[in-house]
Amino acid sequence: MAEFTPLSDEMKAQIRIPYALRKAPQSAFASLVSLSRPYERGDVVLARVEKIGKNTGLELTTGRRSSLHVGVYMAMVFGNRYATHQFEGYAHASGDCCDMLSMGGLCGTVASKHTNLAEPTKLRLLGALGDAEGNPSRIETFSLPALPGDARPRTIVVCGTSMDAGKTYTTMSLIRGLSRDGAKVAGVKLTGTAAGRDLWTMIDAGACIGLDFVDGGWPSTYLCELDELLALHRLFLAHTRAAGAEWVVIEVADGLLQRETAALFRSPKFTKTVDTWVLAAGEPMAASAGVARLRSWTIEPLAISGIVSMSALGVQEAQEATGVRCYTAKELQTGALPLETQAAESGAPASCEDSSPLGEAEAIA
Repeated sequence: MAEFTPLSDEMKAQIRIPYALRKAPQSAFASLVSLSRPYERGDVVLARVEKIGKNTGLELTTGRRSSLHVGVYMAMVFGNRYATHQFEGYAHASGDCCDMLSMGGLCGTVASKHTNLAEPTKLRLLGALGDAEGNPSRIETFSLPALPGDARPRTIVVCGTSMDAGKTYTTMSLIRGLSRDGAKVAGVKLTGTAAGRDLWTMIDAGACIGLDFVDGGWPSTYLCELDELLALHRLFLAHTRAAGAEWVVIEVADGLLQRETAALFRSPKFTKTVDTWVLAAGEPMAASAGVARLRSWTIEPLAISGIVSMSALGVQEAQEATGVRCYTAKELQTGALPLETQAAESGAPASCEDSSPLGEAEAIA
């Protein structure tokens, strides 16, 4: 077993626990462990803030944003990040130094960043965190349990042309529109980087249950393999069903060109579990390209929404270019999307597994 030092009650009280570790019990932060290997994705560590950069706050498990100062102690988790408007980062450290990749508690090393972004907040690593017996804590041990059964709620997937195209607001609007008449709706953030805003938005909109990849034991999903993503999807469908949801609205992060998004959307094991597709786009040309890309994967979106829907001319151009109706957020929130008609045309929802198990890997072309 690795060498470890029990943490004093005084030190435990100083450690700020981030959103990414919201599933971890207090017993996971009882000791400081010296690992005999380099840090890797999923490792939970104790870090001290050395220099404030882009991230000036830490999102706590409660959702509160805690301001950062030099010398603050935080529990963090190593993970990879893909964000075209922010950081590209990877789950490794340089000695005892690393970068803060997200305010949700992700750490690693920044490989590139958006030109307009400040340098990352710099962290000093004090060691891995572990339980009272010195067993190192890892985020996957805090995931939801698997549930039996194949049935699933009716499923809507919200995808986007890029980061910040309006996916989360579209997801929220769909949840509002479906729940306004009393339907039980679940919200899921299937891929992305640990941050609570999207999940809180779904719950505040009326979701009977909100889940994201943290619930599945992942700090982020960048560089996950297809079989891992499919297993995560299956886990969430099972738990939304168990919560009594009639509908589940699933947000897929980033854009259609992103590695994990493209892999999922080219996989029949995923697409066969989706009843309705909604594309969020930033502007009409993006909407046109996004619909064309979806159709190349034999996916026909029922609707376009997102930032493009904030302009009447943008709506007009997007509709003329694609032949797909573009809905404003207000229209989605008032239940204007003809989901019942589409469900009647497509028949009863398929099972979670359809013709083959979701956990089985597929080649990514």
